[in-house]
Amino acid sequence: MTQTPQTPGPAPGTAARHPVAEAVAPGYAFEGPVLELGGLMVGPTELSDVRVRIPLAMVNRHGLVAGATGTGKTKTLQLLAEQLSAHGVPVFAADIKGDLSGLLQPGEGGEKVTARAASVGQQWTATGFPVELYALGGEGTGIPLRVTMSSFGPLLLSKVLGLNETQESSLGLVFHYADRAGLPLLDLADLRAVVAHLTSAEGKADLKGLGGLSSATAGVILRELIGLQDQGADAFFGEPEFESADLLRTTPDGRGVISLVELPDLQDRPAIFSTFLMWLLADLFHDLPEIGDADRPRLVFFFDEAHLLFDDASEAFLDQIAQTVRLIRSKGVGVFFVTQRPTDVPDEVLAQLGSRVQHQLRAHTPNDAKALKSTVDTYPRSAYDDLGEVITGLGIGEAVVTVMDERGAPTPVAWTRLRAPESLMGPADPAAMQRLVEASPGHATYGRAVDRESAREKLAARLEEGARRAEDDARAQEQAREAEVKRRPRPTRSKAPAKDDDGLVMDVVTSPVFKDFMRTAAREIARGMFRSGRR
Repeated sequence: MTQTPQTPGPAPGTAARHPVAEAVAPGYAFEGPVLELGGLMVGPTELSDVRVRIPLAMVNRHGLVAGATGTGKTKTLQLLAEQLSAHGVPVFAADIKGDLSGLLQPGEGGEKVTARAASVGQQWTATGFPVELYALGGEGTGIPLRVTMSSFGPLLLSKVLGLNETQESSLGLVFHYADRAGLPLLDLADLRAVVAHLTSAEGKADLKGLGGLSSATAGVILRELIGLQDQGADAFFGEPEFESADLLRTTPDGRGVISLVELPDLQDRPAIFSTFLMWLLADLFHDLPEIGDADRPRLVFFFDEAHLLFDDASEAFLDQIAQTVRLIRSKGVGVFFVTQRPTDVPDEVLAQLGSRVQHQLRAHTPNDAKALKSTVDTYPRSAYDDLGEVITGLGIGEAVVTVMDERGAPTPVAWTRLRAPESLMGPADPAAMQRLVEASPGHATYGRAVDRESAREKLAARLEEGARRAEDDARAQEQAREAEVKRRPRPTRSKAPAKDDDGLVMDVVTSPVFKDFMRTAAREIARGMFRSGRR
């Protein structure tokens, strides 16, 4: 972690008499287990002996880690994950840049790390932590994470596809039809097959029965699904579906397992990644029992690049997020949103975040200045004369902190020099990561995709059956014509009569070559329509 020039911290009893230290210290004097964040700063180069921390029992009241790029958000996330694991609390986090994989290896010391640790009273020891690596759809180094299309649902998928509210409602009707018709939606190809069926001649009656779904809207949805598949999203949907309960594991020595999901090429598919993480959170909410207020969280979920989740989201989608965040606390799950500015998070969600770790914000533009003012206005009482100036002047590895105390009240704002992570501050060795994945029991469970019969195969079989019946009907008609021709009296001719047109058609239709051709054509039509989903 880069360190700004600092003077050594004064002896206890000296800086503690500073007015800021006297005002802040009582707010962080907790009795129960805590996560240590760092030391209280009372000026740009002045560090007090007051320790800034978060009560472990309050971590499930959620939190926010915000700040401009390069100000230390990832290191803060790493610091929190380490201490949660040490307290026996499992952690889930998205590893956007790959840096968090270093959690599995001991850190590398040095003069800067030693100096920072000493300045905040930290006994720094190089330590590796128990880590499980995941990758969406197996893209990257990790155990593949997949979800069935039915579980993902129309609301989350609408966010991924960028549908408007009318189209979102129509997509819900498609899911309803598939469920009613007994057509399992397991992957992207299944949903494409159902929409293609509804827009085909064979599906006109079914489409009409859905009332609120027009053929034009169904066509828009189908085009968006094709575009999503072109981005490689079909790798995310399918079986075996990930069991979110697997995130709640601890090691035999009592440490919480840190589950990291790699997100490669985030800039190409931002909505897919963020919405997939929201599905995991919603799935946990659905499956976990209520535990009320516990002395420690059951799981802490770090939602990095959180702005991607809220960008262009519908009201229904935002309502679902707000409700999930509000209620999942009672399931023992804490959620930390990690983003650049607090204003990236909607007010109804931001109001539920009990802990705030604000790294430097920049105010180079009018929009930046507006965001800074909005940020300052959301903080509780502050002993600093100008909190906005403090936030814009923060060094790397410093943050303005306020948390929820053991009574549930906000603590005073604390300008904090953060502790140094004890694991590797950077990507882990690729060979070590690969060995970890291959040795994991989860790799045996989720490593290989399963392709069982679902909507695509059932619709293809239905089409092939229709073609077979049409062939049978045609053959029956020709046989009837043949019988009719045989009953007709034939005129006497001096030469052998040529076959009439009906007889010629009958011979062709009933020939083995023609039958084989018809069967092959029916199969190819069916497969050609639905081939593009799975490999």
